Amino acid sequence: MGNSLLWIPLLPLLGALINLTIGKRLGRTAVHFIAIAVVAASFFVVLSQVLGPLRDAFAAHLAGDTQGVLELKEVVYTWMEIGRFKIELALRLDTLSAVMTLIITFVGTLIHIYSTGYMAHEPRYAAYFGYLNLFMASMLILVLGANVPVMFIGWEGVGLCSFLLIGFWFENESYANAGRKAFVVNRIGDFAFLLGMFLLYLATKDLGLAQSLDFADLRSAGAVTAYQQTWWGGENLATAAGILLFIGACGKSAQIPLYVWLPDAMAGPTPVSALIHAATMVTAGIYMICRLSWLFAASPVALMVVSTIGMATALAAAFMAFAQTDLKKVLAYSTVSQLGFMFVAAGTGNWVAAIFHVGTHAFFKAGLFLGAGSVMHAMSGSGDIMTMGGLRKRLPITHLCFVIYCLAIAGFPLTSGFFSKDEILAGAWAAHLEGWPAWYGKMLWGGLTLAALGTAFYMWRLYFLVFAGKCRADEETKAHIHESPASMTGPLLVLAALSLFAGFIGLPHLHALEDIPGIFHGISSWLDPAVKAGVVGHNSDGTTYALLAIASGVGLLGIFLAWRMYGKGPSPAAEKFANGAGARAYDLSKNKLYVDEFYEATIVRPFRALARGTFEIVDRFVIDLVAVTGVGVIAKGAGAGVRWLQNGQVQRYLLAVVVGGAAMFFIATRHDRPTFSYHAEGEFLVLQAEPGNGLAEVGNVYRWDTNSDGVVDVESPSPRLVVRPGDVSADITMWIVAPSTGSTHKVTRTVRQPAAEGAKPVGMLGGE
Repeated sequence: MGNSLLWIPLLPLLGALINLTIGKRLGRTAVHFIAIAVVAASFFVVLSQVLGPLRDAFAAHLAGDTQGVLELKEVVYTWMEIGRFKIELALRLDTLSAVMTLIITFVGTLIHIYSTGYMAHEPRYAAYFGYLNLFMASMLILVLGANVPVMFIGWEGVGLCSFLLIGFWFENESYANAGRKAFVVNRIGDFAFLLGMFLLYLATKDLGLAQSLDFADLRSAGAVTAYQQTWWGGENLATAAGILLFIGACGKSAQIPLYVWLPDAMAGPTPVSALIHAATMVTAGIYMICRLSWLFAASPVALMVVSTIGMATALAAAFMAFAQTDLKKVLAYSTVSQLGFMFVAAGTGNWVAAIFHVGTHAFFKAGLFLGAGSVMHAMSGSGDIMTMGGLRKRLPITHLCFVIYCLAIAGFPLTSGFFSKDEILAGAWAAHLEGWPAWYGKMLWGGLTLAALGTAFYMWRLYFLVFAGKCRADEETKAHIHESPASMTGPLLVLAALSLFAGFIGLPHLHALEDIPGIFHGISSWLDPAVKAGVVGHNSDGTTYALLAIASGVGLLGIFLAWRMYGKGPSPAAEKFANGAGARAYDLSKNKLYVDEFYEATIVRPFRALARGTFEIVDRFVIDLVAVTGVGVIAKGAGAGVRWLQNGQVQRYLLAVVVGGAAMFFIATRHDRPTFSYHAEGEFLVLQAEPGNGLAEVGNVYRWDTNSDGVVDVESPSPRLVVRPGDVSADITMWIVAPSTGSTHKVTRTVRQPAAEGAKPVGMLGGE
């Protein structure tokens, strides 16, 4: 096998290196030739490994050979080693990562080819293709990583690339803000991902494993047992780690509450949107959960969280898509909604259905975005569907492909989306996980069915407003409407074919279909060795047929409703509904449930105010004004003073001597206010004079009035006076006579006698 696995991410990485360093000096043809060639070559390397050694290992596995290992692993080098903790930069290709790498490299190659037409007039041509290659390399590292830390390298890489590509046209402030928004929101999820990774290490560090967080170790029997240990709140560790990792997945895969970056990501070039939504980035969360299926299977609570958030996201995103009028925004919300379907599949332990829908969704969603790019290319860049219409005859190839994509995403019978979506719905219906209420799976199914109805409606609303009725564009735009070049329509046709037929590799398991070739059930048996088995429930044939019929009916109903309301373009009935009975709902949908406004009011503005205050107080006042400018002013003033004195004039030197002498005299003669203290020693009370600084103790005379009669009772050169408590009154007066200056200082204090009352006097009254 050699170093074949390394070449899969390395080839796109080399393409990025070339185009980002010397790309400006190369011609456009050379730039996109390099970019496309490295991704295509990566695809063929993957294909050779899958059809070669991996398929042989899979065949041996099916034949019952349990000795062989159903994976290809390659260690590049040791990344870090501390005691027993050892992280290797290692790559692993098994049946799960094989599916993902094939999707990424194949769809990615088509998107690169499409970009040559769409970005033909882009001034930063080399940078664009360099970023695309870097995006591909990051996603491939994420998928092929043999352990969690290496996966995290790719995880962060796709975050960086999304920032670079979403804000690619950073000259536009709103586009730059969209890039920053994606970057910041993803960092929140990434922090949770790190915490989850630390918990995985905590769970497995004492199990005698390699302490490398290798996925093979994390799925071992010992690790699965360790996940069951009690953690915070009485839940097991798998719950805490699973939920933290899922929060990370919410960031990457745009789930509630971290989905807000994805619709704004439409600021990037349209092929970038296709790449993010179909082949990279957003599928990372789904893949991570399926890769760690053994961990999630150990916690029904974590699975419930995943499936519930997924269902809520699917419904909310479908609702928000109803009233959108921007072509790409509608597609963005459909992606968020479809990702919700995938998370429900993962949350019900139906890992195969989740990956199956990742695959079919990649084909029709990439096609939809590239088709949208073709439409916008014809409409002089406009994405407002309210100004389109009547493009069916003017864009025949784009229209044909768009119809197929819309059928697939709506779940039209026998299209790819129909099979994969039905697999998810059937899995939800059959979900009976330990600890779950019996009705919970049915509730998930009901929510998803409603979301599927919404999907069919808003996608076909989009289709009718763009392609049906009369063209509503202005005359100048109409004059320039034309079909896209072959570099753009070619990938559309390929993706359309896959959107139609790719679903047949995942036909449902029915007794009537047992005799058909195994390839039609291929996705299930292919992925089984790589994911935790025995979690998802099974339906009877009758239930499966009924669910298929309902799924078909829901898709057709959504299409019918869209045709009734928008079959000939914007209709008075739809407008009347939006302004009348449905005004409230329309307003909520149009304004995306005001979630962005809520975040702006509760998070963004307070943090912005805090940042502004910190900037003004700490940075501008403390650092700039006090620490930097203030010190400079003092030094400058001191320098000016010294220069004024040292100018060679004797009078100024004499003045300095006088001022200095006066200062020394003042310091030498100043003193603190004198006083005296007292404390008990046995049965005696000790009075201790404290003359203070500047009043020398040597030579002083201390006089004491201990009975408050105004007459000196004791005079002594010693500052210490021992008395019997019964011989003194409450108020004691002390005089200090300094013979050097002739001054007398008087101090009177009220003394609370610490000695016991009535103590027998044994000492001598006087100073020591």
